[in-house]
Amino acid sequence: MYTIALIDDEELQRGLLRELLTDLGHKVVAEGASAAEALTICKAFSPEVVLMDVSMPGADGIEAAARIRDECPTPVILLTALEDNDTITRAVEAGVMGYLVKPAKMEDIQPAIVLAKKRFFEVKSLESENQDLRHTIETRKIVEKAKGLLMRKEKLSEEEAFKRLRKLSMDRRKTLKDISEVVIALFGG
Repeated sequence: MYTIALIDDEELQRGLLRELLTDLGHKVVAEGASAAEALTICKAFSPEVVLMDVSMPGADGIEAAARIRDECPTPVILLTALEDNDTITRAVEAGVMGYLVKPAKMEDIQPAIVLAKKRFFEVKSLESENQDLRHTIETRKIVEKAKGLLMRKEKLSEEEAFKRLRKLSMDRRKTLKDISEVVIALFGG
C-alpha cells in the first residue's frame, strides 16, 4: 500500500507498529528515534506517510511535523498518549494530517493513513490552485495597468489598447504579462 517512516523513541513501540503496518500491507522504509532524525529520514527516503510519536527527547514530534511540512512536505500522523487541547492545537498549526492515541489499534491505523493521504492531497491541490489564482490576479493587474497607460498615451479605447497588447504578445511570442511589463517600463507607469 504505502511506504511509511516510523519515528518513535521507544524501540518496543516501533516494533509493534512495524508489525501492525506490515500486517496491513504497508512497507516501513525507515525508522528513527528522535524528531531530529525525522526530517533526515523524510529527505533520504521520501516516505508517503510519516507515523511519529509526539513525546521524544529534544524537539517533539509536533515541531518535527512543522519542519517536515516546510522542508519536505509529507503527511504526518502523530501518535500520542496526550489528548489535551494544547497538543491538538499545536498539531493542527503544524499541519499534521492525522492523530492517533496510544496504544494504536490495527483498526484505527488504516483509516488514519488513508485520511491523512487524502487530506494531504487536498491541501496540496488547494495550495496549487491558490498560487495559480494569485498569479492570474497579478497578471491581470499588470495588464490593466499597461492597458490604462496605452489608453492615456496613445488615446486608445480600452478594447483597442487590449487588442494592441494581445497583438504584440502574439507577434513577439511573449506572454501578455511580459508585454504589459515592457509597456509599463516604456511609459513610466
